[in-house]
Amino acid sequence: MKALVINCSPVRDGATAEIVRIVSGELSTRYAVKDVCVDDYRIAFCRGCRACHTAARCVLRDDTDLLMEEFERADVIVAVSPSYWADVPGQFKVFIDRCTPWCNTHEPHRSIPSGKRGYAIALRTGPGMKECERVIGSIEHFYGHLEIACCGHLGLCGVEYREAAEARRGEIASFCASI
Repeated sequence: MKALVINCSPVRDGATAEIVRIVSGELSTRYAVKDVCVDDYRIAFCRGCRACHTAARCVLRDDTDLLMEEFERADVIVAVSPSYWADVPGQFKVFIDRCTPWCNTHEPHRSIPSGKRGYAIALRTGPGMKECERVIGSIEHFYGHLEIACCGHLGLCGVEYREAAEARRGEIASFCASI
């Protein structure tokens, strides 16, 4: 079984990256794990042309297909996202927008193999869980349109720096045990 862990932040060495590292380590005892950072891919903004609604392909050529190939290979997908103004970071949102050719919102559409399980982890610096819930909602909405089963989520408040993520290792490990 293969697991894909996505750092939805453009920051490769911050709190989100630390959580990705912890999750990857926890899952590596049961899965072949690949972790990626959304910012490692060159993904252009959607132009809203809707060509993908009739062709099931985007007219733009960039790394969106490469990242979607990672989704296709994985049995389990864990998206780890910080809150940027109460939602996913722009880089991840751009990727979501560009996945319209794979979404079940129109016919024809491309699809990824069925039976995938998706998990979401959201973190924020402040104390209120409401922002984490909104980030989780965005990720789960995305999973739903890809027909990935939403199987669990974790919200982590008060996490701004790597050290704060490390301090939550036990909570993260408990969550990973359910994956």
